[in-house]
Amino acid sequence: MTAALLYPKLAANGIRKNRRTYLPYILTCAGMIMMYYIVSFLTLSSFVAEMKGGQTMQIMLTLGCGVMVVFSAVFLFYTNSFLIRRRKTEFGLYNILGMDKRNISRILFWETLMIYVIAMLLGLSCGILFSKLAELALTKMLGGAASYSFNVEQKSITHALVYYAIIFLLIMINALRQIHLANPIELMHSENSGEKPPKANYLLAVTGAVILGTAYFMAVYIKQPLSAIFVFFIAVLMVIAATYLLFIAGSVVICRILQKNKKYYYKTNHFISVSQMSYRMKRNSAGLASICILSTMVLVTLSSTICLYAGEEDMLRTRFPRNIVIDTYTTDEGFTSLTHGAAEAVLEKYGEEPQDILHYSYLDIAGGFEGDRVILDPNRKDELENSANPDIRQIFISTVEDYNRVTGRNEVLADGEAVLYSTKIDYGYDTITLDEYGTFRIKTKVKDFESNGVDAMQIIPSVFIFVKDEAVVKELYDLQLGIYGENSSYMHDYYGFDLSCTEEKQTEIHSDIENSIIKLKEERSDDWPGVSVDCAAKDKSEFYALYGGLFFLGIVLGSVFICAAVLIMYYKQISEGYEDKARFGILRKVGMSRTEIRKCINSQVLTVFFLPLIAAGIHTAFAFPIISRLLTLFGLTDTRLFAAVSLCCFGAFSLLYTAAYVLTSRSYYRIVSTDKE
Repeated sequence: MTAALLYPKLAANGIRKNRRTYLPYILTCAGMIMMYYIVSFLTLSSFVAEMKGGQTMQIMLTLGCGVMVVFSAVFLFYTNSFLIRRRKTEFGLYNILGMDKRNISRILFWETLMIYVIAMLLGLSCGILFSKLAELALTKMLGGAASYSFNVEQKSITHALVYYAIIFLLIMINALRQIHLANPIELMHSENSGEKPPKANYLLAVTGAVILGTAYFMAVYIKQPLSAIFVFFIAVLMVIAATYLLFIAGSVVICRILQKNKKYYYKTNHFISVSQMSYRMKRNSAGLASICILSTMVLVTLSSTICLYAGEEDMLRTRFPRNIVIDTYTTDEGFTSLTHGAAEAVLEKYGEEPQDILHYSYLDIAGGFEGDRVILDPNRKDELENSANPDIRQIFISTVEDYNRVTGRNEVLADGEAVLYSTKIDYGYDTITLDEYGTFRIKTKVKDFESNGVDAMQIIPSVFIFVKDEAVVKELYDLQLGIYGENSSYMHDYYGFDLSCTEEKQTEIHSDIENSIIKLKEERSDDWPGVSVDCAAKDKSEFYALYGGLFFLGIVLGSVFICAAVLIMYYKQISEGYEDKARFGILRKVGMSRTEIRKCINSQVLTVFFLPLIAAGIHTAFAFPIISRLLTLFGLTDTRLFAAVSLCCFGAFSLLYTAAYVLTSRSYYRIVSTDKE
């Protein structure tokens, strides 16, 4: 056999003999390539781009492509370490039998090339096959008309070939580095390396507990949605670090505590399982921490994106309180009567009647809060915005008369009194003081009001203050005009209504109203105020595209994270099975029955592999408050919906996790209870 054929054959034999570990790895590679192609295909699809909201959807999916490539690189590096560790003994034997490391490098090159080709062919084939199904699902989300033409996106194939070729090349270089740095004896005994049980490091365990407790406190304590954005990423990094510390150091400390508990430790199944857990916990713990973090990512990603998708109708109504809304930047009846009249003329032309009319006026200003005091001074407000925990809110000031007309209530206010409604977070004071004006005593705090849609578009909370009469509003308008000058806010006349006609007709009416107002502006261009005309039907597709894109990405990334967690579980069981095989063989020889071995395995696997699920559930529970606040930035304020979705996701994931545990524990048992590999 020529040298040119020797190395490919040795590589093929190596993959075949180790198919128990290589097959899941190849399937995972193919799955990630398939997911990448599907997401990339949708970002480049001209059919998706031509749909209403399609371009917005493609922007969201482009982000998913980048996440897929980065995650694939990190995860495949991690899982490849299991394969290399298993093969080092074989490579050491080749080295002792006369092969130099350059020859071993050639075997590794052919192995990498074969896995790359197989994974790429399988992944791209499945990606092309399922890309149409994904396109139809996306069309359903956007409410578009389905197209049954089938096409292949060449750019997506090229990108997948290049990106994953780079990933596999880097993986191969890392494997070659490990082989070249080790001597033949180290390679032969690599599977037995690191067998000394790590010492219990109480300092690291306590540090991990403190970091985790701090992260939990931050997640629960932060009330401001604006601060929650920054704090969330800090808390995520802290939780990841704490999880690794607690699994690596804390798990060993727990094993030591269990060993000191004689009633628990000196039982056959507990003695063996705790001893082995302690014996290899340093190596186990990194994988278990990774499983925990991936499980948490699955739960957070799926629960939040599913919740956003399920609540998009309510969020759409929050963003567009009425089908058509005309916002005139003045309360001068000389102008507002013209804009209202233009809308009524168009409705009469189409034979439509306005329904559920929403009409009120308000002044909007932004202010920084220090307790119950509103800071209007620009310099002070800038200082607050740059502080660690800024409390910046949009303030809408209207009259109690408008409030009563909109809500159907009958609030009566005396001088210096106000009715207050706060969005996104609660207002915890009985008074509110505006700089350079004075203090209002809050007579009533209300829980709802017909929004003007502005609050739904902002990441900061809003406060609606309803005062005694228009004279007070005028005084506050003049006050902020003197403070901000050219940057001062406008008075708004908010006029909205619903229509019973189709969405297509609503879009036509909206267009005609806009054109009528433009003509009015041309006639009185010297003093015509700003006017905006919104239509829910017109912007609905873009709205759905945003949340549909997040939901689709949540499904894709959630699926990838689940596969990653399951594969790590599988490799941990396989690698531990091979490492524990000899020890369980000794136990069988000294009289331990197969039933006792199975009980011991169940005790060990149950204790070890369900820790990540429990920890992930705890992480998700403490993340719930901060994620709830982040969801309010998207306009979702239904905490009960998010709680229900989170519980359902955890239940479904627990079932899947249990199924993975059952399958992997069987593989472990087959390895340790048989004489053949």
